[in-house]
Amino acid sequence: MSNDSTTREMPYQPISGWQALFAGLALMFFGPMLCIVLAVSAQSVLSVLFVFGAILSFIGGIIVLCGLMAIAPNEARVLLLFGNYVGTVKSSGFFFVNPFFSKRKVSLRVRNFETGAIHTPEHRDAAGTVVAQKSRGVSRPSKVNDRHGNPIEISAVVVWHVLDTAEALFEVDDFEDFIEVQSEAALRSLASRHPYDSEDHEVSLRGNTQEICDELRHDIQERVDKAGIKIIEARISHLAYSAEIAAAMLQRQQAQAVVAARTRIVEGAVGMVEMALDRLTADKIVELDATQRATLVANLLVVLCGDRHAQPVINAGN
Repeated sequence: MSNDSTTREMPYQPISGWQALFAGLALMFFGPMLCIVLAVSAQSVLSVLFVFGAILSFIGGIIVLCGLMAIAPNEARVLLLFGNYVGTVKSSGFFFVNPFFSKRKVSLRVRNFETGAIHTPEHRDAAGTVVAQKSRGVSRPSKVNDRHGNPIEISAVVVWHVLDTAEALFEVDDFEDFIEVQSEAALRSLASRHPYDSEDHEVSLRGNTQEICDELRHDIQERVDKAGIKIIEARISHLAYSAEIAAAMLQRQQAQAVVAARTRIVEGAVGMVEMALDRLTADKIVELDATQRATLVANLLVVLCGDRHAQPVINAGN
């Protein structure tokens, strides 16, 4: 029997905060003033009680005001009561909740980051006070081997937002750091499963951009589902061979381009030679034997397939 201890998000409907605001202000100012007026005109024993009531009224007003909260659009408040999860408020406005609730702010806005960034964690002193906030440096492409073992540099831009606030806060330690680490791991795994380039219609990193991006988004989503995060988009932002093999790969690509161009040239030249022979035969311009046809084919192929302009030699003899 499995025990699912995952904390799911529960909606919480607070009341309007304007009535509580007026009540808190009244308890803080008008309540103590009334008690003091009554204490002045009352007997000594009652005056002490009225003074004590004024103090309680002021403290009560402060407690009531502690239950007020203002929520901006695309923000949420996760409410806890003495460590127990109560619910999440996603509606924007001015509200009042139990003053003893702990209210943790979570942004629901769409955010993005680029993989390969250098992070500096936050530092705390012995008392637990944060003395240095965490920071994020400039992104650098990740260096990884593709499926053929070629070292490449790759990075991606991930667009995401928080979908389940309870899972984001309670299932992982730091959901922002969690998604960045998992995205980096998913990108490296994806790059190692596919070649940088392919010639046999195989899915490659450079040739099938849309398929690769969809697969990357799916891989990241599988890894961050437990953190209540939805991946909106994941796209390759940088893709190149590493510096140590970039020159060799460039030469290979140039050679492949030359071969492909020569292949097209030869196919076109053969078609033109065939058309020329057919026209000469159909129009009966000249009768050629097998040797003459072979010579004509060779000359035409040299002219059509050469990478330089041919220099014709005119036979002035018989």
